[in-house]
Amino acid sequence: MRAAWRRAAPVASGLATSVVAFAICLVSADPLAAQINGPDQAPYPPTVREEPDQAAPPPAQPPKPTRHKSAKASTGAPASQTNPDLDADDQLAPSQIKQPVPAAVAQPSGAAKPAIHANAGAATAASAAGPRGSALANSRVVACSGPFSKDSSHLRLAMTYDSKNITFTDVDASGGSKVPASVLFPNNPKNRLEVWWSNPAARSETYLIVINGKSIWTAPGGMKLGLTLAQLERLNHKPFKLKGFDKTGVATVSDWDGGALATLPGGCKSGLSLRADPKAAPDAIAALSADKEYSSSDPAMRAAKPTVSEILIGY
Repeated sequence: MRAAWRRAAPVASGLATSVVAFAICLVSADPLAAQINGPDQAPYPPTVREEPDQAAPPPAQPPKPTRHKSAKASTGAPASQTNPDLDADDQLAPSQIKQPVPAAVAQPSGAAKPAIHANAGAATAASAAGPRGSALANSRVVACSGPFSKDSSHLRLAMTYDSKNITFTDVDASGGSKVPASVLFPNNPKNRLEVWWSNPAARSETYLIVINGKSIWTAPGGMKLGLTLAQLERLNHKPFKLKGFDKTGVATVSDWDGGALATLPGGCKSGLSLRADPKAAPDAIAALSADKEYSSSDPAMRAAKPTVSEILIGY
């Protein structure tokens, strides 16, 4: 028994030593627990060590919305700065800080630049350009319209027939007097044509168009130089009346007697002069007095064989 005890004594002695050490740990742990928990709180169990509470994580921020870069930012403009004290939704967008300048309003596709208004004569003359104007310039026909209308002018004639083919000069009038007029093709007897103006100073407002000499111009209704009495009757669709021959051997139409040549398109009127055939007997011509009126179908008048020597177209 004693031997068992002797064998157990070292074990018991070791056990007692462990118990004493554990007790010392308890005694040393009590002041620390008292300092942490305070005098009124129970000490923490010596085997448990609690960690202080960690601060709660901040609430998750919603993702920032994707913002499109403005055209100005894409070209290298500095980006706007954000305020760290404001939420993402409260930040100003770049477009709210500075709006781009609106582009200029484009003109309609059909719009044209405003034209500069020229005077009426130039504007009307310009409209004669092109194929129609070219054909008109090459023709030798007088009509009571276009460049020979009542409201025409020297400028309009120049634009139609080329300025090199027209001049403004004095021409012969009755009684040996002179009047200023525009003359087309003054150096070409066959193409020569006189235009007299109601307003000579402005060279405007057609007053009289004169076809004479060797001119090949044709007047309204088909009248032209050299026609006989019979040919004029065909154009007029009937006989007409004319005065006898004056001292210069010229007879004049006095009345178209309601025929086709009495009214011309465009509101103009015609006047014709006729000269007797140079081979006609002087006595026969003298018998047809200038103060009397004869029919174009009169045998005595037909015997004088007069032909058209001058055509007047007036307003």
